[in-house]
Amino acid sequence: MASTVAATAAPPMAARTRRLLEGPVAPTLLGLAAPNVLVMVLQAVVTTLDAVFVGWLGSAALAGVSLVYPLVMLMQTMSAGGMGGGVSSAVARALGAGRRAEAQALAVHAIVIALVMASLFTTSLLLGGPAVYRAIGGTGDALAAALTYSHVMFGGAVVFWLLNTLGSIVRGTGTMVLPAAVMSGSAVVYLALAPALVMGWGPFPRLGVAGTATANLSAFGLATLVLAVYLCSPWSAVRLSVRGIRFRRELFWEILRVGAPGSLNTILTNLTVVLMTGLVGPFGTAALAGYGMGARLEYIQIPLVFGMGSALVAMVGTNVGAGQIARAERIAWTGAGLAAGVTASIGVLAAAFPGVWLGLFTTDPQVYAAGATYLRIVGPTYGFFGLGLALYFASQGAGRLAWPLAAGFARLGIAAAGGWLGGYGLGWGLPGIFAAMAIALIVFGTTTAAAVRLGAWR
Repeated sequence: MASTVAATAAPPMAARTRRLLEGPVAPTLLGLAAPNVLVMVLQAVVTTLDAVFVGWLGSAALAGVSLVYPLVMLMQTMSAGGMGGGVSSAVARALGAGRRAEAQALAVHAIVIALVMASLFTTSLLLGGPAVYRAIGGTGDALAAALTYSHVMFGGAVVFWLLNTLGSIVRGTGTMVLPAAVMSGSAVVYLALAPALVMGWGPFPRLGVAGTATANLSAFGLATLVLAVYLCSPWSAVRLSVRGIRFRRELFWEILRVGAPGSLNTILTNLTVVLMTGLVGPFGTAALAGYGMGARLEYIQIPLVFGMGSALVAMVGTNVGAGQIARAERIAWTGAGLAAGVTASIGVLAAAFPGVWLGLFTTDPQVYAAGATYLRIVGPTYGFFGLGLALYFASQGAGRLAWPLAAGFARLGIAAAGGWLGGYGLGWGLPGIFAAMAIALIVFGTTTAAAVRLGAWR
């Protein structure tokens, strides 16, 4: 029976791998990315509506969720794009080199890493969250909303980590449609639950800001179960099984050598937003809420690029595993060009018409003014952010993250130091802080692009 399953499972796996190694670059990349991009667009809609639902509760609730949101995004991006990228890259490289048994063992090691990381997030944010939110400007009703939202989201951290890790295993095999379909289904469940739980419609209790968090955990929990069942089935190219498993240090390292630097890069990205939130906080609750709504559009670029990036990780990783470096670089530049074009278009439109975005969340003129100032200054540089992010994902696939990491440090330093200098040292206020953010995005994108162009993978 086992030999029959192996025989029937092997040809589809081999066909997928050959397509990544031999198919025409642009059509293959777009074919892999299309399901992910579509579902990430849906996720962007969900993220937007999440803020819309909270906005029904007033500006204090918006400000409170804005305090927590960078840390929620840290958990999401670390589990999906940071450590998740390390998982996809390791699985893809093992399959590209013809080591299927190793790929299956890597899947189990990835689950162990996910459980450890989830416990760290839960413990640190439940205990240390209040101090963090006070430090970056949380007071009064905004702080109360932040704590309520935070306790629910990080109390269920294991759901986020397991979902994104299982999805990364599946994507590492070159299978993109299933994770996209599962995430689409979870988005539908979320959209059905969230407004009812926020406002207490029908038989549901009124949970306020905790409603969106509860809906997220419920929807993601169902999606996690679906992916787990698939990975334990004979239809999966990489079977998830603990039978006969022997934990090996070198397999943990194969994931962590890409996942740990990738996770550090997500920490730098989100720490930048946390520090910027701290710089904006002294300007008041309205400024904090306005910046939070503007920065949410910046954050939406991450899942949008991830739609292309997850395909880049699998395709670049498989080709690097097979020794096809030149082809891997062509793949990277194709994906980076597409990502930069999309994010640049979004940024320019947001800068030209800020009311289209901000009007979804608030009618408060002070909140609107702060958000519009951010979008007009930072929005036109989103293309550099998209360029750097796409090449970061491609570098994960290549197992070469030193330069993207250096670019992340540069972005953090320029945004934090420049933001303080512009906002307080020179007395330019919010425009000075936002100008530093824009310069930081330009440096992030150009540094990463220059490194890959000059042979960082060779």
